[in-house]
Amino acid sequence: MIKKNFIVLLFLFTATFSFAQANKVPAHPKLIVGLVIDQMRWDYLYRYYNLYSENGFKRLINNGFSCENTFIPYVPTYTAPGHTCIYTGSVPAIHGIVANDWYDKTAGKNMYCTDDSIVSTVGSNSLEGKMSPRNLWVTTLGDELRLSNNFSSKVIGIAIKDRASILPAGHTANAAYWFDASVGKWITSSYYEKELPDWVIKENEKKLPDAYMSKDWNTLLPISKYTLSTADNEDFEGNIPGETTPTFPHKLSQITKGKYEVFKYTPFASSYTFDMAKQAVKNEELGMGNFADMLAISISSTDYMGHTFGPNSIEAEDTYLRLDRDIADFLSYLDAQLGRGNYLLFLTADHGVVNVPGFLEEHNVPAGTFNTSLLISTINKMLSEKYGLSNGIIAIENNQVYMNNNEINNSGKNKNDVENYIISYLKTQPYIENAFSTENIATQSMPAQIKERLINGYNPKRSGEIGFFTKPAFTGGGTKGTTHGAWNPYDAHIPLLWFGYNIKPGKTNREVNMTDIAPTLSAILKIQMPNGSIGKVIEEITK
Repeated sequence: MIKKNFIVLLFLFTATFSFAQANKVPAHPKLIVGLVIDQMRWDYLYRYYNLYSENGFKRLINNGFSCENTFIPYVPTYTAPGHTCIYTGSVPAIHGIVANDWYDKTAGKNMYCTDDSIVSTVGSNSLEGKMSPRNLWVTTLGDELRLSNNFSSKVIGIAIKDRASILPAGHTANAAYWFDASVGKWITSSYYEKELPDWVIKENEKKLPDAYMSKDWNTLLPISKYTLSTADNEDFEGNIPGETTPTFPHKLSQITKGKYEVFKYTPFASSYTFDMAKQAVKNEELGMGNFADMLAISISSTDYMGHTFGPNSIEAEDTYLRLDRDIADFLSYLDAQLGRGNYLLFLTADHGVVNVPGFLEEHNVPAGTFNTSLLISTINKMLSEKYGLSNGIIAIENNQVYMNNNEINNSGKNKNDVENYIISYLKTQPYIENAFSTENIATQSMPAQIKERLINGYNPKRSGEIGFFTKPAFTGGGTKGTTHGAWNPYDAHIPLLWFGYNIKPGKTNREVNMTDIAPTLSAILKIQMPNGSIGKVIEEITK
């Protein structure tokens, strides 16, 4: 009897222990997947919610954790600083990527964020691969992950845009791949590799962009179902290159000139990006090693489309419905490859977008546009008449004025006088709320939240001498399409969803920042946070 009871107890103990082992959470996620949707406003999660499938955005929202009030804590809100801040936990004042482009005061020329003249293109004969992360001054999450285990982790970046692949991947990445529209292929830079891996070559040989472009872009649902959008043909909408009207169907199959450039504006470029991401997971065996790997994916086509048609267009609605299906398919792929709960995916955006000013004006909402080129020429004419300067300002970029300090100093004019004269003029413009010396932002009278974002975005080596911000919904550009870059919620309020490894369903309305993503992931991975990080751990995710 005693022996029998002992056997029963031993069986129960063994069964309980085996069950516990089977349900034990792994020490770390096998794979970190960063999914950045370029230009995705937070409200898109819910605006199209009833039209989403059950396994795309809805799966992430309902089975994951949503930080409902996630903001970008700096300006300007552009692609390059956005992707950089997500993966560094830092801000332009520290990491140096102040915008997509800026005027380099040392070199005396315009600088693109990932330009690198000492590297060469790998995968084509164009100049599109002369890129690297060398303009980035700090480490990324991927860098710290690889440093933590003597470079055993694999880190790969994939995006249509070069900057959206390179800056997230970081300095020590195994690879970064982006789309060369001159040849319709994935390429990289000699900074990473001397030649493309065989699997990338094979992926290029499939000529998937040609296959996607052979089909016209029509709506996924009957067009009558798109009741959340404006009419299909609005005067304030732009056109896809090669087309003359902003209407469905977009006859992609008839476009031959620059067709790969056109491809970037279509939702099929999103599908193509996920195609590449799947191949990276499979061929690089991501998530199969002893340490966590990282795959940084950015969906760029949403930005090209959004600039052209705006957030109230049928094109925008259709793009997100198709993206929802792509996300569902990709999640299913990760489930099959790595197992549910073994990967950690976060979804966010690099910035949002303002409604097309023309659309807002139609509905009596204050909005408008201004001509940046005209503003430059007007100020230079005024400086010529008052101070005798031939070219007093060099550029206006990112709502910042770059003064011609060499000419001003050589002329013997007082720089502060010239600066104050420009600021006074800017303040008279009906679309400008405030203008100021960027060196003296801290002393300006303005709301504390705006002041903090301006300070975080100011970098003395790469920013202009004068800054300004406009009234809400006023943009520098043409009358068609829209843009982003401001502090306002339409540009700075972004989604942040966490899904997978050890994530409990839920949400928080507590305000968090874009810069909190990298330190939160660092805490989960138990590694050092990036060396320029100023973010805080989102404790709801790590508990």
